[in-house]
Amino acid sequence: MSGNHITERQIRLYMKLRENFTQEVAASKSSISVSTAGRIEGNRHQPKKNKRGWRTRVDPLESIWDTVVLPLLKQDANISPVGVFDHLCDAHSDKFSSSSRRTLERRIRKWRHLHGPAQDVMFMQHHEPGKLGICDFTHIKSPVTIDGKTFKHMLFNYRLPASGWVYSHVIYGGESFAAFSDGLQNAFAKSEGVPQEVRTDSLSAAYKNNSSVEDFTASYQELIAHYGFIATRNNTGVAHENGAIESSNRHIKSQVEQALKVRGSFDFNCRVEYESFVQSVTSRRNKRIAAKFAQEQRQLQDLPVHKSVNYSQEYVRVTRTSTINVKRVMYTVPSRLVDSQVKVHVYDDHLDLFLGHELTYRLERVYASGATRKRSVNYKHVIDALVKKPRAFRCSQWRDELLPNEDYRTIWQYVEATMKADDASRYMVRILHLGSKLDNEMRLGRFITNQLNISRLPSLFDCQERFGAKPKDIPQVNVMQHQLSQYQSLLQGGRHE
Repeated sequence: MSGNHITERQIRLYMKLRENFTQEVAASKSSISVSTAGRIEGNRHQPKKNKRGWRTRVDPLESIWDTVVLPLLKQDANISPVGVFDHLCDAHSDKFSSSSRRTLERRIRKWRHLHGPAQDVMFMQHHEPGKLGICDFTHIKSPVTIDGKTFKHMLFNYRLPASGWVYSHVIYGGESFAAFSDGLQNAFAKSEGVPQEVRTDSLSAAYKNNSSVEDFTASYQELIAHYGFIATRNNTGVAHENGAIESSNRHIKSQVEQALKVRGSFDFNCRVEYESFVQSVTSRRNKRIAAKFAQEQRQLQDLPVHKSVNYSQEYVRVTRTSTINVKRVMYTVPSRLVDSQVKVHVYDDHLDLFLGHELTYRLERVYASGATRKRSVNYKHVIDALVKKPRAFRCSQWRDELLPNEDYRTIWQYVEATMKADDASRYMVRILHLGSKLDNEMRLGRFITNQLNISRLPSLFDCQERFGAKPKDIPQVNVMQHQLSQYQSLLQGGRHE
């Protein structure tokens, strides 16, 4: 069009269109004017002028490039353009203006392309189906909460790079062997097979990293033997050697975050709900490569009949306070276990308590960070004992933790302020005891709190009537009374006549 130089592509397009169209139509389709089309056909078209070969302004780097900048670039191949720029601004401000920063960066980049050292190259990889599985831990930075409380966690991410199939498992603690083993075995079960090789980074849960040879921990060696795969790891500190999983980590974290935004809330009612959410994200992702995964799945090794051990084991004694201590965390347990010795299987997300060989109770695992200690208190474990001595509630070290939620804390604050000390303790303990029966905890707490909002504290009798166990109705039995004369048929012999 007028005012713009036409390109060689436009000329070629015009000449091709001219074979089938008039000059006006061909010019319009080529986005040129009719007069320009006439000059092209008359061989009078003026070609675009070449770029000028001279500078229009003084080179701002002329006085310092050879004497200052080049020696710095040759001295250290890793020095950054910003580092050179800062040095010039500080030491050579009389010869260099800070407004020439972009010119400096372009000149350094061009010099390195022409004279700099060789750069690292990423090599695209080809993976045979069923040969390799890669896994890693990755941190989730999205502000996920469980029932309003901040939920710190990680994901164990496993990938079959040949097909792109992924599995993600929520990790509650650190990069322990229990977390690693649980995630890896669940990934094998989900994919219904085991690859020939499993590659990780230098996990301390799997490798003895203070050794110069490929030395596994005893637990990892047992896991390898059980599933029959070859274990390998990338070089320490070289993340891109595990690129097939590093990129997957970025993708899964991004997809979880976007799915949370679409959901409209980062809060979940419980851990199980969040775990199901993460599984739904990976399931949607795996649907895209279902055909490739079906081909790779046929190349995986068969799973063993049983899983391998994915927990650590401890023996602890239940104290007279109905508690146990595991990994710097004190847990309350059912009071029937007081003074017994239990075997504890420590998993990533829960603890299993065994009395002898019998599983007797399961606890949700709590983590204590660093050298700190924590408590996990469940009032249901000790409520039967507390009912017998309710005065112990007021001064209990666990008093605030015995109250299961905000409703019960509100109730305690009210009765403590309005009732005598013993009466307040007795009322609170009886309410907790009633709430522990028949799963009435949430409904009972909400009922009393609503009553307090209208300045009325329901009596224990009212609560018992509303939430207590209802007596079973006595069944109505209809008895058919027989005639007394029918007894005569039971008598035998003449002397009774």
